[in-house]
Amino acid sequence: MRRGTFRDETVDYAAVGATHAPDLMQYPPERSIPAEESWRLGSGEERFRTAGDALLSWTAQRAADLRVEDVRPAAGPAYSGVSFDAEGTPIAPSTREVEQRFDAEGTPFVGPGMTLHLRGRVAGMHADAELRVISVTEEPRRVGFVLGTVGGSVVSGEELFEIEWREESDEVWFTVRAFDAPVSTLYKIIPGLVKRRRKELFARYLRAISPLYATPL
Repeated sequence: MRRGTFRDETVDYAAVGATHAPDLMQYPPERSIPAEESWRLGSGEERFRTAGDALLSWTAQRAADLRVEDVRPAAGPAYSGVSFDAEGTPIAPSTREVEQRFDAEGTPFVGPGMTLHLRGRVAGMHADAELRVISVTEEPRRVGFVLGTVGGSVVSGEELFEIEWREESDEVWFTVRAFDAPVSTLYKIIPGLVKRRRKELFARYLRAISPLYATPL
């Protein structure tokens, strides 16, 4: 099991780690719009491991027509800072070194403290944002990570991506949870654009991880 979190003052929002909270939809950070969707990907260990590896190698972002550029691993130990349990409660930090993995193109797999640029178009608008990996989870039945905005985006906030292999049913589920606060003037004037942007991103992420389009929860 490995679970780590990177806490840093360079993100452009205050509620770092809030996507881990199970009550995010009821109590989102101030002035932000929360969103959450879950999709069943199938069942079994092979599906879980395949989906988990795809998630940690940036497949959700790349297959969503977003370019992952300028990926910079954190300096120092791979896992440091506060971690969170399944209920979103902070737990003791992890400091042991973990071997860095790379995809076929030489891009590092997701790791806490990494910074990166995402570029593309979302909901008809240009996307160009710097992001930081806030936390990473790799457990026997749960794999995921959280991205937080550093700057340049039309919104400010976090996205949590998680693959869960449920013991009681053997089913594999993909969950995306996020909160977005409008930053650009247009998004502030028309808050509905934030929801439109999020809906499009969720659809793209689902296509990336589950081409067969499982039924939403």
